[in-house]
Amino acid sequence: MSKWCYFSSLVRKGLLTAITIVSASFLITCSLLHVATRTPVYGNVITGAERVPIYLPLLENKRVGVVANHTSIIGDTHLVDSLLSLGVDIQRIFTPEHGFRGTADAGEIISTSLDKKTGLPLISLYGESRKPSGDDIKDLDIVIYDIQDVGARFYTYISTMHYVMEACAENGVSFLVLDRPNPNGFYVDGPVLELEHRSFVGMHSVPIVHGMTVAEYARMINGEGWLEGGLEVDLHYVLCEGYDHNTLYKLPVRPSPNLQTQLSIYLYPSLCLFEGTIMSVGRGTQFPFMGFGHPELANGNFQFIPESMEGAKYPPLLGETANGVDLRGIEESYIIDRRAINLEWLLFAYNNTPRELNFFNSFFTRLSGNDQLQYWIESGMTASEIAGSWQDDIDEFKKIRRKYLLYDDFE
Repeated sequence: MSKWCYFSSLVRKGLLTAITIVSASFLITCSLLHVATRTPVYGNVITGAERVPIYLPLLENKRVGVVANHTSIIGDTHLVDSLLSLGVDIQRIFTPEHGFRGTADAGEIISTSLDKKTGLPLISLYGESRKPSGDDIKDLDIVIYDIQDVGARFYTYISTMHYVMEACAENGVSFLVLDRPNPNGFYVDGPVLELEHRSFVGMHSVPIVHGMTVAEYARMINGEGWLEGGLEVDLHYVLCEGYDHNTLYKLPVRPSPNLQTQLSIYLYPSLCLFEGTIMSVGRGTQFPFMGFGHPELANGNFQFIPESMEGAKYPPLLGETANGVDLRGIEESYIIDRRAINLEWLLFAYNNTPRELNFFNSFFTRLSGNDQLQYWIESGMTASEIAGSWQDDIDEFKKIRRKYLLYDDFE
């Protein structure tokens, strides 16, 4: 397939003029103003999916697959419905964790089925298989990926993207990313994953917060040879307009059932580590990922009782009264200005829970990406000492990351 490219002009506040040329294999950026100290601010962003005239020609007379869920929207219209109305020949839809409608529990097995509205096959990539089979994909010409990510290594949508890219590469199918902003794309932090701890909640040697959009991340997967056998997929992407890595983005819909507010999305990279412990992060309440607790936690400031509900049918500590720490009063600016994972909450929980309860479980190592973080916490290291220990690895990762950025960086 011939290389596909487009031109876009971008003017930001009268200070920046940029002309970007993008194709499957090269990027040229002109006249970019580098600002290292600018405070992240909310901006008016046009997502890749919204820029239909740019990518519609690539879909003409093609058999199309779509990797999508409830976040795959253009305004109030689902991407699939929009493309069908434009005559695009969609053959099937591939669905990630939480399913096509985004209501399934974290970790809930999802079955392959039919979409009731369109009649299209829904191929689950969070059931018996995490990767499309050859039969699922070999009769397609191109697969579109359009899912809202939140920028954390253990958020599994990027793992799904990896496996779809791999299947496309193996079967000679093109892969198109309709890019969306990363709401946590204004910093990089956390331990870099060691490959011996690779899993579906962490497939690549990146920090917990990687600071990349999905199009940038796809370029890195391709460019670093991370697909099986070092394969490269025929990669295309449509960029966002009005976005860079100092642009904050308020998500128009929940990216998953238990990330219900913008604050929870900012807290998620720090609080998800609790899911490798005995703590609850509020699944089964009206404030998931905005607090944490356990019946035996001392020195908390409120109590909560997890209940069964949609998106959290069997939450940790179901029906138990947990003593907890309520983070709903935190200002977004507190997290934005820090540009870092907050380990203080994890240390507080560990130091205020009886040792005989075995605070950590085996999932913690997969979430942290190494077996050192647990050791450091148990050894009594401070948050700043722990964060300092992974700084050299972050610096090395940033050198790799820089090669694949498509937008002006935050530093």
